Parts: sequence; C-alpha cells; structure tokens
Amino acid sequence: IHANGQPPFRAYFCDNNNGNYTSSSIYEKNLNQVLPTLYSNTTIDYGFYYSTYGQNSDTVYAIGLCRGDVNPDDCRGCLKNSSALLTQTCPNQKNAIGVYDECILRYSNSSIYGIMEISPIISLRNGNKVAANSVGQFNDDLNSLLSNLTNEAAAGSSLLKYAARGGTRDFLPLYALVQCTPDLSQQNCINCLLDAIKVVPQCCNGTQGATVIVPSCNLRFEQYSFFDSTTAPPSTN
Repeated sequence: IHANGQPPFRAYFCDNNNGNYTSSSIYEKNLNQVLPTLYSNTTIDYGFYYSTYGQNSDTVYAIGLCRGDVNPDDCRGCLKNSSALLTQTCPNQKNAIGVYDECILRYSNSSIYGIMEISPIISLRNGNKVAANSVGQFNDDLNSLLSNLTNEAAAGSSLLKYAARGGTRDFLPLYALVQCTPDLSQQNCINCLLDAIKVVPQCCNGTQGATVIVPSCNLRFEQYSFFDSTTAPPSTN
C-alpha cells in the first residue's frame, strides 16, 4: 500500500517525450478537474469513461476503462484509486497510463478518443512455465482462443468491446480475456488486438499466463480463472 492508501499499480507508464507540466500550472488544475469526472459519473454503468477539460494546449483528455466483468461501484473505486496514484507516480508528465487488474486510466494532452494507439506496450508475465512437452499444444490453444475472443470483442457495441472465456482444452486449463476501448471501430479493435497478440511470443512464450496492454486494448491469459464469468455484458448497441 502506498503512503496515500492506494494499492500499487500492476504497471504504469509516464511519458517523458510529450510534454511536462509544472506544479500549480493550468494543466495541472485541468487534470485535477477532469479526473474526478470519470469516477463520479454514476449514470455510466458499462465501464468506459471519457472526459476532457480545458482549452487549447492546456486541454486534458482522459479515458477510464474497467474490465468488462467489473461492477460499476468497483469500477469507479478503481478509477478513483488510479487518479490519486497516477498523478503522484507521474508527477509532471502530461501523458500517463496506470494499470490495475480491474481498470486502466489514461490521460493525455492530445485527443485520444476514437484513435487507435498501440504504443507504449506494457507486458507482464506470470513467472510459472508451461510443461516443456505441452508448450506447442498450449500455444496452439492460446492462439485459437485469442483469435475467437478478438472477433467476439470487436463485434461488441459502442459501450463494451470485451470477451472472456475459459476451460480445459486438450487437458490444459486455459482462461483468457481481450478488451478494446469501445470508442474504436470494429476493424481498429481487431487490428489493435492482433498487434497485442503478436507481443505474446516475444515477451511470454511458454509462460502459464501473461498480460499485454497497449493504450487502446489489452489481453490476459492464465491457467486459472481470473474473471467473473457470470457477468453478462449489456446488450445495448
């Protein structure tokens, strides 16, 4: 637990290449205005929050995305923790990303809504290895599952582009989820996830689980269930 009471991020990214702000600047004030609007909006119940605040070069654009099976109260709590921690972790970068299991928070000084972003890439691997004689079969099953989930998630609505499934395949347990920010088009969601899937052999070949996150989409797989399979996504288009 951090000094401010927030649990630590699974991962974060402070962008040093796209501008900094100083303490008490207009940008900082705008950032402190926009972040609470994400987690205080109780009318949104599908886990995707987008807001902007400010004018001209001091405009802040922010996106909050919760995992598709997370209930609205937990989602907003996660984004509230993220908002407090990310501004401390990246104290003067205008662009930053914070990753928890249940939510991802991102803000920027340029427009990010509806734009596919595949950089930076954040990859996290489960330290456990698949048995050597099962790696080929595991990879085949994983590729098949991620491919099916990609098409399913991309076909989702403008509120939710998420798919998760799991079970035992070829005697190996395998659970996976994929998700795009739902502001992406169907094709951009597919393209984003295909790019994320390409990272898996490079970062995490032979591991029992991994998470790959880029700004516009993410995937995770494990040999155990890590999502709530009873949560039904909204049917609204």
